[in-house]
Amino acid sequence: MTSHPVTASGLHVIFDLDGTLVDSEPNYYEAGRRLLARYGVRDFGWEVHARFIGISTLETLTVLRAEYGIDAPLEELLAGKNALYLELAGASTEVFPQMRVLVERLHAAGVPMAVASGSSRAAIEAVLAVTGLDARIPLYVSADEVPHGKPEPDVFLETARRLGAEPADCVVLEDAPAGAAAAHAAGMRCIAVPYLAETASDPAFKAADLLFESGQSAFTAEAAYRRLFG
Repeated sequence: MTSHPVTASGLHVIFDLDGTLVDSEPNYYEAGRRLLARYGVRDFGWEVHARFIGISTLETLTVLRAEYGIDAPLEELLAGKNALYLELAGASTEVFPQMRVLVERLHAAGVPMAVASGSSRAAIEAVLAVTGLDARIPLYVSADEVPHGKPEPDVFLETARRLGAEPADCVVLEDAPAGAAAAHAAGMRCIAVPYLAETASDPAFKAADLLFESGQSAFTAEAAYRRLFG
């Protein structure tokens, strides 16, 4: 773990959802696999899915539609994947235990929190509800609500606007290089918890204020909290 000081004056904390707060990638992968199978794609594996971790569902499907030569309208693919994902996520979504601890500590301290995610609003709502996180984080923004998804800063800037916060007063927790790059572009500090070990050396993570190089296995709420308020 490497770190740099993070101040906490006027602190607002923005969480990425998938791969950061919750381990939703298995559900997204399975939804994508089932969707593409409908259109004759049989070789969609985890290694392909991993290329799009941190990227919005819309942008992901735009690329996959072109790569696999699928004729179906993008809107049809998006609706199909969202429906499959909502079914899977609503049945079971795991919260990373130390992330839940951090959310509870921040809530107890009165720190405003929000979620900024590449998922659809319906997907974010479903995951927050099934995990009970909605009781602590009622504000969330989807990349579908802004012109550009991560690594562009739009979703974080919109989240800060809805929080009534200046970007410089926001700290983002992210698991993907695209999200860390978006936080940096938004002028926000970043705590990076790589979901994929092989991305830990990505330049976007190296610029983070706090980096847990081994990902969730190294992340602790105590360490993050100390940096936020130290």
